[in-house]
Amino acid sequence: MALLYSSPSLSITSPNYRYYPSRRLCLYPITATHVVAPHLIDKSSLIISETSSEDQLWAAACLRVRSFHEFKPSTFGIQDHKRYLAEREFEALKERIAGKRTGFNRVSCLNATLPLSQLLSLFDDDLCAQCKFRENGEDRVVVGTLDVNQCTNLPDEISGKKPEGIEGQFARGYLSNVCVAKELHRNGLGYDIIAKSKAVAQKWGITDLYVHVAVNNEPAKQLYMKSGFVYENDEPAWQARFLDRPRRLLLWLGLPGNQNW
Repeated sequence: MALLYSSPSLSITSPNYRYYPSRRLCLYPITATHVVAPHLIDKSSLIISETSSEDQLWAAACLRVRSFHEFKPSTFGIQDHKRYLAEREFEALKERIAGKRTGFNRVSCLNATLPLSQLLSLFDDDLCAQCKFRENGEDRVVVGTLDVNQCTNLPDEISGKKPEGIEGQFARGYLSNVCVAKELHRNGLGYDIIAKSKAVAQKWGITDLYVHVAVNNEPAKQLYMKSGFVYENDEPAWQARFLDRPRRLLLWLGLPGNQNW
């Protein structure tokens, strides 16, 4: 199963923030061939919520780095490079949420979190060290994250067609940077956080919700389609070659309030 559910947008791997690694850094994109044995969890203590807490945003940025990239263990300066990527995503995420990026009406970071104590009982992993934060006197870990974007289009991505006209400025939205910690796949966390994102989008008045996904990412396509998304369009091959990435599909979901829902 792939380690990420949507092609990252506006983040550490977006062409807007593209990083060209040196030969020594050996940064590899995650592919669907990386399979990790899942750990079953007790979801009674799972919390999925919007956040603007800097500690939690930092934990989310760290999860995105470890989800969207794989590093060769023997790589020189690997920890410094991971921190550099996390810092860049952290600052970009804060700017998007604060409304400092043009073209966005609103952006929210949704995180799925679990108590640190529960995860430590399952495995001794760097997920707990890298993605933990403290809130209300409790140590928790970000185990899933995504962005909800209220906008007409995302930079360097094909745009949705619904709704048309000026309504599209406020009633169209996109999910981006969707990922779940690889150790916790097959626990339904992807479905849970997407369900929450639908509620947030509907609260904002979004009637047409979109997500981009690589054509070869079968687990992600299955997740989105089971969540109600359907095919609308696909990226031209020339655009994918120009941006040096796998070609992407654009999936659409009509939310309550949409006349076609």
